[in-house]
Amino acid sequence: MHPSWENRFLDLDAGLQQYRWLWSTQPFKQIRPAWCTRLPDLTTDLLNLPDDQIDRYTADSALGLQFLAQYLPELRAFGESLSLPPYDAPITADAGQHITWEIPGRKWRQIEAFHRAVPPASTPVVEWCGGKGHLGRLLARQWEVPVTTLEWNKALCREGERLAARAGTQQRFHCCDIHAPATADHLTQTHVVALHACGSLHRKLLRDAVNAQVPALDLAPCCYAHGLDGDYQPFCAAANLLLSRDEVRLAVTDSATAAPAQLRLRDREMAWKLGFDLLRRELLQCDDYRPIPSIEKSWLSLPYGEFCDRLARREGLALPAAVNWPHYESTGWRRQREVMRLSLVRIAFRRALELWLVLDMANYLTQHNYLVSVGTFCDRTVSPRNILLSARKTL
Repeated sequence: MHPSWENRFLDLDAGLQQYRWLWSTQPFKQIRPAWCTRLPDLTTDLLNLPDDQIDRYTADSALGLQFLAQYLPELRAFGESLSLPPYDAPITADAGQHITWEIPGRKWRQIEAFHRAVPPASTPVVEWCGGKGHLGRLLARQWEVPVTTLEWNKALCREGERLAARAGTQQRFHCCDIHAPATADHLTQTHVVALHACGSLHRKLLRDAVNAQVPALDLAPCCYAHGLDGDYQPFCAAANLLLSRDEVRLAVTDSATAAPAQLRLRDREMAWKLGFDLLRRELLQCDDYRPIPSIEKSWLSLPYGEFCDRLARREGLALPAAVNWPHYESTGWRRQREVMRLSLVRIAFRRALELWLVLDMANYLTQHNYLVSVGTFCDRTVSPRNILLSARKTL
């Protein structure tokens, strides 16, 4: 890796280890994390924060670190080390309405920003996990190169072929299992692009790209925990930080682009589950948190008692004949308020964890003779997953 990136990765690795006592605890599972005793003033001030401040710090982890630095001044330098330069975004020719057909507005802004951040290809392009090939269709038009979109879903491939034919672009689709070994055969002597390829899909891409010695790779990773069966296995042997799947998921808990209705539903689900958790602890006379798997979202439109009854039957918990449901629902909402505030501590480290994951991949590429750059390609309000890893083969 370029010395500055390598040093930055190792510094970040050490910093996350140093502050693990703060970000690894989960207030949803623990009534009071251990750091509450160590930092009583922070705990008190967090629990008294107004709702609008919670929304700001939840949406922007950089602001959250600034808040924490009032109580741990050494975090100020740590937060400053997380900044990334934006990629240059030159003005490009209008793609035309034929390219933007059937692309939602925010998705189009992400595609357009990615295209503007990536230098034009001089070789054929492969779009990895391309869905309907919206990005590939734009690149085929603007770069005037043939594009092959790899996608496993046959229906999406058919739709992509229809849109490409309608737009008159040099784009073909190959329906394949990305995880199959033969997929790497499609990458030889190509410029590979991937916009928001999830977890195991972008990790497979990195390995295939290195094995195929692709001349150019531009990747905006997403959903880092996708496909993890256990702990994250770093590419970089020098990494000391070990992350569980839940800890990797923390990197993508942003809600910057969530609609208000989605946030209200999230809050209700959290409050109702917390109320149920307190009921279960009392019934079982234990103080240990037990994970609650995903629920059917339709349950959240039920009366609270019926929600808990269904959850109890699924979890094999026997409920008494009479339960004071208003008590547990209101207690759940009180706990939800506390959890949202105490969770700001771990949320503040969200971007640091994401950057560590990206620099781990950048290190892997550099070790295989790629010149690597890392920066942001769009504003986080367009997409919280706005980091672009750009690599060019040097030997």
